[in-house]
Amino acid sequence: MKKLMIGIGVQLGSSAVAIIAAALFLPRFHLGLSGFLTAVIIFTVTQSLLNGFVSRLATTHVPALAGLSSLASTLLALIIANLPFGGIRIHGFLTWVFAALIVWAITGLCAVVVPKYLLKGVAK
Repeated sequence: MKKLMIGIGVQLGSSAVAIIAAALFLPRFHLGLSGFLTAVIIFTVTQSLLNGFVSRLATTHVPALAGLSSLASTLLALIIANLPFGGIRIHGFLTWVFAALIVWAITGLCAVVVPKYLLKGVAK
């Protein structure tokens, strides 16, 4: 149970950092202060749910692109978080592309680095 809670915390934290970074680096990526928590929760939940589904689809139908399934699920999660209840607004094609890349890279990096280096003895 402790590992599950730590995993959820790492996912939420990495999503928050990634969304803030995208908002700071991309001028057409708008993050409302009031919608920040909503955006992080919606993004994290949809990213978690979609990642397995998109990965399974890619592996079954296009095995060569299975590695891109995480990037595709990140883009889909951003699309859902961009809906009126989501708390973020993304305008412009290039902003969408760079937002997906930034969020994907940061969440992926955090998924590897945080448990390996920062949480070494916490989950024991």
